[in-house]
Amino acid sequence: MILLIDFRKPVAKWRTRWIVTVVLIVGVNLIGLLFLDFWDLYQRIGVFTVTLPYIFVTFWCSQQRDFRAVFNITTGLFVGCIGTANSMLTTLLLGDNAYREYYSLAVRILSFFLMFFILRRFSVTYQQMLHQLHRSWGILCLIPFTTFITMLYVINHSADSVEILVLVYGLLTVCSGAYYLMYLFFDQVQKENSARHEVQISNLQLSALQSRMEAVKAAEDVIRTERHDLRHRLQAVAGLVSRGDKETALDFLDATQKRLDERKEIRWCRPPVLDAVFSSYFDQAHNQGISVEARISLPDKLPVNEGELAIVVANALENAIHANLSLPREKRKIHCKMVGTPSIMLEISNPCASDVVFGSNGLPVSQKEGHGLGVQSISAFCRKNGAVCQFDQADGWFWLRLVL
Repeated sequence: MILLIDFRKPVAKWRTRWIVTVVLIVGVNLIGLLFLDFWDLYQRIGVFTVTLPYIFVTFWCSQQRDFRAVFNITTGLFVGCIGTANSMLTTLLLGDNAYREYYSLAVRILSFFLMFFILRRFSVTYQQMLHQLHRSWGILCLIPFTTFITMLYVINHSADSVEILVLVYGLLTVCSGAYYLMYLFFDQVQKENSARHEVQISNLQLSALQSRMEAVKAAEDVIRTERHDLRHRLQAVAGLVSRGDKETALDFLDATQKRLDERKEIRWCRPPVLDAVFSSYFDQAHNQGISVEARISLPDKLPVNEGELAIVVANALENAIHANLSLPREKRKIHCKMVGTPSIMLEISNPCASDVVFGSNGLPVSQKEGHGLGVQSISAFCRKNGAVCQFDQADGWFWLRLVL
């Protein structure tokens, strides 16, 4: 269950609370079974002494409080149903064997052990879908919930019947098939979201390059015009100097210099795609009244694909711009630092108006459907290139730090 629960932050604290509480619940029930010897009664009331407390503590420790948490819980109950069904089958097959209870327990433990590895494969996609899919979780809960209710009925009535076990395994097979279809659905949605995001970023990257080329062309036109007018300005300055009007000549030259500085195009770094992305997003920030402080020093050649790194920078700056838009203009800021030696290090920070929610994986969680893909793209880049990425919030500022 620890693989599936999206714990509240700080994750380590709430995970520990969940483990300690569940251990206490199980421990109290074990004490009752070992010393009070009421197994027949426990089979009927166990749902109240184990299952319900487990549900309550999971809701308490989970970040989600809707049907996503219910789906998490019913998935755990489904795993329990598999262990119980295998245990019942073992007991039925062994008949009057004196050690059948021990064999039954061993089969139950083995079943949970195998299900752990299956859930571990499913959990990565599942955790991502928790933050992308905000609807239909109630419908998804119906199948494992129905399986659990059926298992309760079987335990309390005809658990030693071959026909009942056939029915149970048929239901478990259907439920397992439904989970596999869910996995395929989640995986397909994830791939479609990633592909859609890559297309959007590629369009943004192309747009940034086009705007950069237009800016360079405009700067070249200005330089061409200034070069054409240079002869006339030199003649005017020479005339002013010859008449002894040095102050007017200096003012004239100063005005010309300021006009050239206003038209001068800033080059942020040598890699062209990254330079275009920095230029485009810094211009967007200035247009939104956001103050930008940038220090960028990158070599000509990068140890990773320049386009992929540009996507990371574009995502980070786009998120920073969006976070600033909810602030008054006088408080809007973006600090950007990026160096290429001894390794590529990127740090982008911005003030934020509200607290950021972090998932159990340390990534920021978007509360709006369709958002948060940029963070996932950054995380995917880090996994692919072995980079270390950290998101943090402190003193009203949000920080992204990436080291490659």
